[in-house]
Amino acid sequence: MQLKPGVFRLDRCRQCGHVFQNPRLSAEGLQYYYRDFYDGMNFSKMQKGMRRKRATYRRRASALLPFTTTPVAWLDVGAAHGHFCKTARNVFPGTLFHGLDASASLAEAVVQGHVDRAFQMELPALLNSPLRATGYDVISMFHVLEHVTDPRTYLECAMELLKPGGLMVIEVPNPACPMARLLGRYWLPWLQPQHLHLAPRHNIVRLLGELGWDVLLADEGAAHDPIDVTAAVALFANQHLPVAQAPWHVAEPTRSGQLLRRAGWLVALPLLLVGHVVDKAIVGPLLRMSGQGNAIRIIARSPRRAIS
Repeated sequence: MQLKPGVFRLDRCRQCGHVFQNPRLSAEGLQYYYRDFYDGMNFSKMQKGMRRKRATYRRRASALLPFTTTPVAWLDVGAAHGHFCKTARNVFPGTLFHGLDASASLAEAVVQGHVDRAFQMELPALLNSPLRATGYDVISMFHVLEHVTDPRTYLECAMELLKPGGLMVIEVPNPACPMARLLGRYWLPWLQPQHLHLAPRHNIVRLLGELGWDVLLADEGAAHDPIDVTAAVALFANQHLPVAQAPWHVAEPTRSGQLLRRAGWLVALPLLLVGHVVDKAIVGPLLRMSGQGNAIRIIARSPRRAIS
């Protein structure tokens, strides 16, 4: 998406269907590709995109209503700028929302009042931190597990931080979605190189069972984000048009190249509009009804045991 240098490979396990980046980037490599993606140069653009997803955030929060109506404390892992927490307050107005994210952008979420408390760290570090709080009623991880090197550890940490019988809701990309094969490298949820793991639903459900979670919901339709075709057009255009000016490009973009890039996006605009209509009116409804959407939503309950 940023056209930083690098080629990445995803392998699929023939037995279980787990998709993983191979070879996997080092911590330093990941830091390089994350830089200026969610913050820095891209901060304003990312903020605008997140503000446009209020309806998505509301649906995510409302998915918990059949299982709880009065959570006292909620930890949102991967809270970023806190936009989900801000919207979720409308669904659960009496709930305290804490946000956790490794990005410095979380500090702004506190200033804006989107979260009541912020932890700028990875989830495993919170367990050993003097700032640690336990006894959460809900922990959410929306599109987090695909980014981490060890998803199992995150699920174990969530169980430690929840009160007995507390709820966890997660969403991850669905590598079994038909659009993943149809669009190939232009399927947005592959999102290389940030996404290290893409696990099918049965793998996640099995792992949760092994760890002692009670799975209440495992759905591949409701969490679908109708953006596949639109994003594929945008990714194709972005890759084949002259590059925009950015500090990681060795060669300075020429004026003629920049004019060609602008002209190319004008040509692509009608295709983007068509893609948007196709996503919203055709592909999205079909994938939701068939239960083969581009995202998996799972709600699980922690064991009803005393916290040691």
